[in-house]
Amino acid sequence: MSRIVSLQAELKATPRTWLVTGCAGFIGSNLIEALLKLDQRVVGLDNFATGFQANLDEVRSLVSAEQWARFSFIEGDIRDPDTCRAAMQVDGQSVDHVLHQAALGSVPRSIEDPIATNAANITGHLNMLVAAKDAEVRSFVYAASSSTYGDHPALPKVEECIGKPLSPYAVTKVVNEMYADVFARTYNFKATGLRYFNVFGKRQNPNGAYAAVIPKWAGAMLQDETLFINGDGETSRDFCYIANAVQANLLAATAEDVAQGEVYNVAVSGRTTLNQLFEYLRNGLAEQGVSYTQDPTYRDFRAGDVRHSQADITKAARLLGYAPSHTIVDGIGEAMPWYLNYFRQ
Repeated sequence: MSRIVSLQAELKATPRTWLVTGCAGFIGSNLIEALLKLDQRVVGLDNFATGFQANLDEVRSLVSAEQWARFSFIEGDIRDPDTCRAAMQVDGQSVDHVLHQAALGSVPRSIEDPIATNAANITGHLNMLVAAKDAEVRSFVYAASSSTYGDHPALPKVEECIGKPLSPYAVTKVVNEMYADVFARTYNFKATGLRYFNVFGKRQNPNGAYAAVIPKWAGAMLQDETLFINGDGETSRDFCYIANAVQANLLAATAEDVAQGEVYNVAVSGRTTLNQLFEYLRNGLAEQGVSYTQDPTYRDFRAGDVRHSQADITKAARLLGYAPSHTIVDGIGEAMPWYLNYFRQ
């Protein structure tokens, strides 16, 4: 029996209380959906800066009324220390586990507005660490990022070897890890970082200037629009389906003490070029009966982007029992009906 399967059985038998920050966002909403389906008690915190009420409404439609009754929502901002402290308490009791996903993502956004990115990603992160430490929660897991590897050329990426950050966003994620390390040394409070590699799936916002590549391209194809590729299309990424990220969060939050306070890559240890991704998405649409016949349009490389990215997931497998359940093709096949429904509403 895999570790995640046994853990799911354990959680169903002995429910715990979880705080998910950024709960109305893409990864956050998938986390609360998974937790509620496991009959957990969940507190969600979000300020709707990049999250959506529609995501919470969709989760509500996917769980039972009894499960939804175990969810409570706080509209608030992690930049406010009082809000962070309040979110750690439910009926006078501290939450058991914190899954800190709230952040301002996107490399281009951080280049345009580094101050806002710093406030959310560094000040907000520090506020959450302090509040969780003071509340003596059982575990604290935070969203780290593959952008931390910066200009380090080696592939695959191994947790201990990072380079210089290439964007303000990457700087904030490096600082998050530094704060986590200092809190472990200074306060004996362990915070576990998950370096996400290009996570995708349902409820990932397809619209806006900072939309991630998979939902953005799926939307362009579904609406028969021109699809743009930055560079020559040979830039590669380790695309990771949301189910893998959810698994990693649950495993990290409940890991033995020796595995707490570490940083882990969360990916599938694969490499997909943008040109390959284009074909995977076109094939995924074809399987849904949708034909996209346009060729992509190539344009300049995007500032702050690394050329290639691939994760070594050996550490997460060894210490957490992490085993990706979905390849990129699996994930596209599972997510495509959601994109179809979203763009046809």
